[in-house]
Amino acid sequence: MNERLQTFKNNIKNKKVALLGMGISNRAAVDFLLSAGAILSARDKNPAPDAEITEFLTSRGVKMIYGEGYLSDITEDIVFKSPGIRFDIPELVSAAENGVVITSEMEVFTNICPAKIFAVTGSDGKTTTTTLVAKMLEKTAEKTGAKVYLGGNIGTPLLPYVEEMTENDFAVLELSSFQLHTMQTAPVSAIVTNVTPNHLNWHTSMEEYVESKKNIYRGQTESCRLVLNANNEITASMADETRASVTFFAFGNEPKTKPCCYFENGNIYYDNGEKQLVMTRNDIRLVGDHNVENYMAAISAVWGYTAVPDMIEVARTFNGVAHRIELIAEKDGVKFYNSSIDTSPTRTLAALASFEEKLAALPEGILTPLTREFDKKGVELSGGESQKIAIARVFARDYDLMILDEPSSALDPIAEYELNRSILENAKDKTVIFISHRLSTTRMADRIYMFDQGAIVEVGSHDRLMAKNGKYAEMYRTQAKKYRSGTK
Repeated sequence: MNERLQTFKNNIKNKKVALLGMGISNRAAVDFLLSAGAILSARDKNPAPDAEITEFLTSRGVKMIYGEGYLSDITEDIVFKSPGIRFDIPELVSAAENGVVITSEMEVFTNICPAKIFAVTGSDGKTTTTTLVAKMLEKTAEKTGAKVYLGGNIGTPLLPYVEEMTENDFAVLELSSFQLHTMQTAPVSAIVTNVTPNHLNWHTSMEEYVESKKNIYRGQTESCRLVLNANNEITASMADETRASVTFFAFGNEPKTKPCCYFENGNIYYDNGEKQLVMTRNDIRLVGDHNVENYMAAISAVWGYTAVPDMIEVARTFNGVAHRIELIAEKDGVKFYNSSIDTSPTRTLAALASFEEKLAALPEGILTPLTREFDKKGVELSGGESQKIAIARVFARDYDLMILDEPSSALDPIAEYELNRSILENAKDKTVIFISHRLSTTRMADRIYMFDQGAIVEVGSHDRLMAKNGKYAEMYRTQAKKYRSGTK
């Protein structure tokens, strides 16, 4: 019996609970909270929720508070805050001062989950590393009858599954800085892949961003494991602040402390006092040195849980996470990769560096022009490839103003969304002008100018223009309807 789950249910029964922000995590929590006897209200800034979410909530008796007043009069007993909403906005500060409990779906899950939690955070590599940890543990679970639950920031909220979990199971979580910002957790094994400047348009400073990442291990004890990147100055320094047992991983040099995992002369070794060959570089199907680091992090996290032959089998068969240097086909000796989600400059450069033969074959290496229109030494890349590399080059320089005309026109909708979000994250304190006909881009803009017949006809934020119900709202709903119906 899960006593922590039962205590949670007893405490939340007949309590008024506000779901603040109706994104993936809070939407998934609705039925779980209702089954525990909570009285729910849904609060969201969107003034015009679509018919699907409206039907979902109203059919369950959930009170809807949508639009500009969604933060007004928060008198519920508990607030489940979406990850993207800061805890220190005035309305939540006031609510907390009045005794309202501010929490989140992920914080509640980690508090009541009976399974062994493996958690991963970092600026880059966390999705691939999280997936590798899950796949390695799945090999163990196949032999023991346990289950592996993969979720968190990777896309699947796990709170609805907590009642079926047991202490023999594994919960593998990807945790973002947003999720970790106001929570502490105590995973049996935690990984910080690396920390570099990121999301600084949301966090107030680099220091706050780093402090959020540290919350992944602040609840750990001596019996827990913390895996850190020895080659990243910020993560390496975390070893001095934790009570957990630290395992370093490193590319190119053996850490001085044990246990450790490191890459040397084409091999990955694990050393906990006795050096052991784990796998060779040729065993790893994924390209790129950064993926060798991802494997070392995963190996360190599951050491003692998963056998080395099972780790090797994963390495030889895993093609990669969707859209991340994913091997999708091989024909006539030519390998085809999909890396459309590598949307920040560092990720794009890491992807390019993964293909040494490709770069070596270019006439001017990484400086090769991306078209032959102006230079015969140029090359013709795919449309999406050219756009991402060109944007990476823009961010390699310090501009105050950027004008991007359809910068994502050659990308699929998912990759386009990730690219646009990354552009805005990396353009803090800069002005970016987007010119686009695909209105999925416009939701992220601070101000939108709607043109018709060469003249500006509407100006405002996405929410304001949707509430106005004019030409912008008509175009947005038309495009959204096409995506929902599956038509082009």
